[in-house]
This record gives sequence, C-alpha cells and structure tokens, in this order.
Amino acid sequence: MATADEHTRGKSHGTFEHPVVFWLGAALCTVGVLLHLPMYIGARDMGYHLNGMKPDLPMISGMVLIVVGMLAALHGVLPRGGRRIGATAARIRVRTLDDAPITRQHVALVVVMAIAVTIDVMKPTALAFVAPGVAQEYGLKSPANPHGHIPVSWLPLSGIAGTVVGSLVWGWLGDRIGRRASIILAGMLFVSTSICGAMPGFSWNLMMCFIMGMGAGGMLPITFTLMAETIPARHRGWLMVLIGGDIAGAYVITSWLAARLTPTYSWRILWLIGLPTGLLFIALNRWIPESPRFLLATGRRREAEEVLGRYGAVAEEMDADEIKAEQAREVAGRGNYLTLFRGALLGPTLAITLLGVGVGLMTYGFQLWVPTNLQHLGYSAVNSDYVIRNAALLGLPLTVLCAWMYGVWGSRKTIVTVTGVTGLTLIGFVIAGNSLAHNHLLLSLLLVVPLSGVSSVVAVVAGYAAEVYPTLVRSRGTGLAAGMTKAGGVLILALTVAAAAVPSIGATALIGAVPLLLAAVIFLWIGPETKARRLEDINDELRRERTPAVP
Repeated sequence: MATADEHTRGKSHGTFEHPVVFWLGAALCTVGVLLHLPMYIGARDMGYHLNGMKPDLPMISGMVLIVVGMLAALHGVLPRGGRRIGATAARIRVRTLDDAPITRQHVALVVVMAIAVTIDVMKPTALAFVAPGVAQEYGLKSPANPHGHIPVSWLPLSGIAGTVVGSLVWGWLGDRIGRRASIILAGMLFVSTSICGAMPGFSWNLMMCFIMGMGAGGMLPITFTLMAETIPARHRGWLMVLIGGDIAGAYVITSWLAARLTPTYSWRILWLIGLPTGLLFIALNRWIPESPRFLLATGRRREAEEVLGRYGAVAEEMDADEIKAEQAREVAGRGNYLTLFRGALLGPTLAITLLGVGVGLMTYGFQLWVPTNLQHLGYSAVNSDYVIRNAALLGLPLTVLCAWMYGVWGSRKTIVTVTGVTGLTLIGFVIAGNSLAHNHLLLSLLLVVPLSGVSSVVAVVAGYAAEVYPTLVRSRGTGLAAGMTKAGGVLILALTVAAAAVPSIGATALIGAVPLLLAAVIFLWIGPETKARRLEDINDELRRERTPAVP
C-alpha cells in the first residue's frame, strides 16, 4: 500500500492532491462565467448598460456552477489528511537553499510570480477606472453627478474591504494548507469573480466586488511568502521588490485597457477580462512549487528534498545547537495573529502596521481617485487615462531603482527613502492644487512618484514582512502587512462615503503625505536589517535581542 509520503510525491511542485476534482472545478467555474456573457452581449445596443435588468436563467445557472466549481477546486488542492504546520518541524536545514545559484527554475518562478502580481494588482487598480462609468450607469453621486443619492465610493469601499479580509484569511490559509494551494485558490477566485462585469444591479456589484477583493488581497502576501522561502538570500530582497513594484506595470496595463476598451465595451469589460487572465495564471501552475521551508515545518521531508533538488540545493541534518535554535523558533512562531504582536515580533509588526496604514491612505485616498479628479479638473475620461498611463510609464525606472536600493543599501534605508520621497511629492499636489489643470507637464511629472513610488512602498513592506517573520507564522505576517496597506484605504473610503463626496486632488494628497512621512521617521527606530541574510538568522537576532534566552 502506498504511504502518505508517496501519495504526496510531486504534489509540491506541479500537480494537485486531487487533480481530477480540481480541474473539474476549474471547468465548472469557467462555464459558469461564460453563462453570464449572453446578457452582457445582448445589451450592446444600449452601451452595455444592464441597470434595471434581472438575472436570467443562464446567469443564475452560472452562479450555481461557480459555487460548485469553487468547492471542487478547494477540495482539489487541500492536503491529504488536513496537514498543517505542526508543533515539531523536521530536523533538517535549508541553508544550502540560500547559497544556491540562480537556476532556470528560479527564473521560471520569478516570471510566474510577476505575472501573478500583475494580474492581482490589476483588480483593485481597475476600481479607479470603473468608478466614473459605474456612477454614470447607476446615477450615483460623484463629481460629475453631484445630485446622485448613493455615493460611488461604496464600490471601491466594498472592493478594498474585501482585500483586507482576503489578506488576513489567505495569510491564515497559507500557514495552514500551504503556500501553493493558497495561491491557486486565489487564482480561481480571479476567474470566478470576473462575473462582476455582468452584474445588473448595483447591490450585486458591491457583493461581487467584495469577493473579488478577497482574491486580490490574498494573492500578494502568499506570493511574497513563497518567494522569500525559495529565492537565495542574496537575491531575495531585490527580486521581491522588483516583482512587487510591478504594481506600476499593472497600472500602466489597466489604464491602457481602460482607454482602449471602455469607450466601446463600457466599464464592465475591465472586470470581464478577469476570465482570460485568471485562466492564464491557472495554466502556469506547474511552475509554482510548494515552499521547501513550509514542507519541512510540516514534516514532509521527501517533498522538501524534491523541491530543494530542483533549485540546486540539498537538505542537511542539523547539529545539536541548530536543533535547539529551531525549537526556540517554533516557540516564538506558534499561535495566531496575536503572536505577531508579542515578544520579539512586536517591534517589526508595529513598524510594518503603521507604514501599511499610511500606504493605504495614500493609495486609496489619492491614487484611487486620480482618474475622477482629473476629470473634475477638466480632462476627458480618455485623456485622463492617458495622462495616468504616461506618468506610470515614466515611473517604471523608479521601480528598478528601488529594487537596486533594496539589494545594495538594505531594506531599512530603502523603506525610509522611498516613503519619504513619496510623501514629499504629495506635498507638491497640496501646494499646486487646482492650478494643475493648466499645467499638463507639471501634473505628469508630479504623478510619476506617487504612481510608481507607492507600488515600491507596497513591495518593500510586503517583502520586508516576508523576511522578518518565522516560517510558522510567515504567511500570517505577510497577510497582516498586505491587509494593513488596504486598511488605510477602508478608512479613507469610509470617510468619503460618510461625506458623500470625493475629496479634491490636494486633499487626498495631504491625507496620504502626513502618515507616510510620519511612518518614515518612526521606521528609523524599529526593525532589523534583512539584507542578504538567511530568514532563520533574522529571526534568531530578533529573539536574542528582544526576548530572554531560551534554556
């Protein structure tokens, strides 16, 4: 009879625990989404406006298929026997993983994760571009329609609230069922929630936008966790920042799609493209391995050795001192989200939380409303999309610069520098105000840093979190960091809903600048340097400096 370890052989790097069930679920979700398209296509003579229509039989049937398909996909990726991180990690080390050279497998992982992050970030980014169209179709209150009764802010508030929940839920999932399984589930949500583009009523849009946000919020932290645990230490930091900084690239792609497609196919097309992009990601799943550190922490040594071998590393037995250190890490790492606020982890968690909230206030107080505010300044919808695209394109080299800084300067200096420069640039919008309507060049130049700078800050926050937390709670730590970058957004969007108005470009800039500059100052006091260091060594330093020695 096959052993449990034999059953799982290969499941860590390219197949599923129950492949037939998973692919059946993926097929059901895809068919379910396609059944939503007839109503959308049938409304082309009305500008694809579905407001006032009721879901037809194909749409309702599609919803049922999606629910069944998601349950099947979940069962397909769940580890056999409900394995999760346990109290005793395998007594082998992965030091050679940090010393291994970059191989083709590393390159494939980086490429697939870059695609995943781009697809992931396109979803919350699209909120900025669908808001004007949603407000027009449903008669919502916005700068272009001040007489509406329901603020359009409800839509981004629903989506961003979903990302906060998703980051925390997927952080828990990543530590319980594994990094790979959690990433694949987020990808399935990308496919399923593309039906948001076919929802006829505004309340349906709010519900689906929340679920879509959950998938988007869950993908990013687990992606960083997997990369941190797989990429060699000397390349880990700058590669994570480079990939995370592709948020600017996602903004470029989304703004281009908005300018080219929405005039013909309405705002709904920006949600519907989630179907092909999500399927593309699922098709690339074979290049997504399970984390060898996670496999060791769950006692799955054979699978860990297989993954290590693919990445030019081998497993080594620990000596007595290393086993003692590993036991200390287990004690520090057990628990739940409260564990992140205790002992050695309290300082880094406070710094990461503060910076994350500041990023959220800036992203969803300033960046989210840029297209709407540019139209309020007199730009047409298409021209505002192109202005944003051009600024994001100009800022792409800054992403590369930030990745270089993270690898050469180190994590702490990079975080402080990038955060400080972004905050000071926002002050420029406060000073210039509405005069930017008459100075296109100054507007484009000022937009460069916020549009690219915030993506780099998000990348360094998530990357830093993936480095400082121990394996047993690393997924939760990155989930918390990602969730906090959205929590500030929930706060500012809730205030926008309460005020029933979109704040001006100067006001949103000020709201973002103050916490960012404060976070830059406070981060100088707290947080260990992570440059080119083994993850275990970083955690050991925290434990030695901030907690009593473990006997």
